[in-house]
Amino acid sequence: MTLLSSLRTLLAVGFDLKRLFDRRRASPPGQDDPETAALLARAGEVSRAGRHQEAGTLYRQILQTRRSHLAALRGLRDLAAAAGRWAEALDLEQRIVDAVTPAERSPETEWLAVIHYELGRAELARGRPAAGLVHLRNAVRTDRTFLPAALALGDAYEGAGDRREAVRVWERAAEVQPALPLLARLERAFREDGRPTRMIALYRQALEKAPDEVALAVALGRVFFELEMLDEAADQFEKVEVRAPALPVVHAYLGAVFERRGETRAAFDEYRRALQLGHAFDWPHQCAGCGATSALWQDRCPSCHRWNTLRPVRG
Repeated sequence: MTLLSSLRTLLAVGFDLKRLFDRRRASPPGQDDPETAALLARAGEVSRAGRHQEAGTLYRQILQTRRSHLAALRGLRDLAAAAGRWAEALDLEQRIVDAVTPAERSPETEWLAVIHYELGRAELARGRPAAGLVHLRNAVRTDRTFLPAALALGDAYEGAGDRREAVRVWERAAEVQPALPLLARLERAFREDGRPTRMIALYRQALEKAPDEVALAVALGRVFFELEMLDEAADQFEKVEVRAPALPVVHAYLGAVFERRGETRAAFDEYRRALQLGHAFDWPHQCAGCGATSALWQDRCPSCHRWNTLRPVRG
């Protein structure tokens, strides 16, 4: 190769590099260059059309040149989660957490909790409880308000014969969020252990933390009723009736209290009111994300499919 041809080659490479850097500089900081933006838009279109494999290819094409591109990583994570490929989703989510700023970390910790929770459930379903417990513990540590993981972790310990650790998990979770499913498990454990005063204290402490939760007030009245503390039960349900007069479950329990006390006419009146108001005695829950309602608590909203969003309706 002559000196002149070598100089021409170097010059051509220099111009190619200049064009590359000029394209990168053409986009303001934090924004995509036109080629990346087009790939991202196309990936979103084909994903919405159900062509997930093609969308994944486009997202990976972006990551070949921009390894920490958040939108591409999140797109791949969402595709992996939708397909139940939770190990892949975990790897992608860890890359996302490493790339985001501290201000953006909160929703990503929620995703980490979700992924560990689903991995834990999958391991338990495969008959590998030790691996399942590791993931469920990670989910609880990652997000202490992630109720499904706390419930599942306690259930796993109880299934393994470690009732004491199960109760400890549920009690720690209830200190952060006194949710009905947690309290129901603790109530059952205390009942089986013959600790009725602990059952009462459980709901009283929960009401101190969340005094506006009518569902907790009803649960306390139910515990009084089941323990044959009829005067305390009547007093509790009458207090709830003042706040929420249209709850059929309250009138049903008041009817049962009056019937056990031999007050037949008052019992009949309360039963009739309960029947007139409806037959839904399970406490309904509402999604904090989309507003959809569910007859019972579930780990995911049946409408928008988000995790940990169902909250008891407040009368």
